[in-house]
Amino acid sequence: MTAEQFTPSVTSTEVSIRAVVFDLDGLMVDSESLFFRTAVQLLGRRGKQFTHDLMCRMLGLRGPEGIEVMKREHALDESSESLAAEAREIFYELMPTELRTMPGLATLLDCVEQADLPKAVATSSTRAYTERVLDQFALRPRFEFLLTAADVTHGKPDPEIYRLAASRHRVAPAEVLVLEDSPVGLAAAKAAGAFCVVIPSAYTPHADWSAADVIADRLDAADLLRLIAPANR
Repeated sequence: MTAEQFTPSVTSTEVSIRAVVFDLDGLMVDSESLFFRTAVQLLGRRGKQFTHDLMCRMLGLRGPEGIEVMKREHALDESSESLAAEAREIFYELMPTELRTMPGLATLLDCVEQADLPKAVATSSTRAYTERVLDQFALRPRFEFLLTAADVTHGKPDPEIYRLAASRHRVAPAEVLVLEDSPVGLAAAKAAGAFCVVIPSAYTPHADWSAADVIADRLDAADLLRLIAPANR
């Protein structure tokens, strides 16, 4: 289902939110378009094509897991480490001038802070990459903590990272509002017992979002802000 087909009506009186957890890639920053360009270039050097379907299957996975999906798809015999290193080189060359924050992020962060809700980042990416992205936009100080691929044994769609986030926030999983953009991220959040708002990615137009509590078209959507705004809590 798409955002237009399935948008539950939920009010702030129906859910108790005590903390907010943000995914990173595709949710806070438009890194997925850069990942796509990176993968196109990486596979193009090998006479292969990178497709939207393959991108969809890689979304939300930890880096090594995503590389394995790519390797299987194109029967690449190179090591995952060498492919990942080459991809990082391409991506980091694009990142300083091409990476952008997603529409509405500044408004949403301000709203969460005005509501005095603690917030964190829970991402499948590495810590070095996560810090580099957040620092590019001076965002790291605005979060209480960061959880990355190195902090969990099992990546999304396993619920471990969101259960850990709830524990670090010292609240019940059901009191955590998770913001996600990928099917595996949504699966992880709901398996953890969290309340999940999805902002669908452009790379997942046919994904099934029926497990989401709320679907919004951008981070400053009125329905999302109403869940967080102090006047409604």
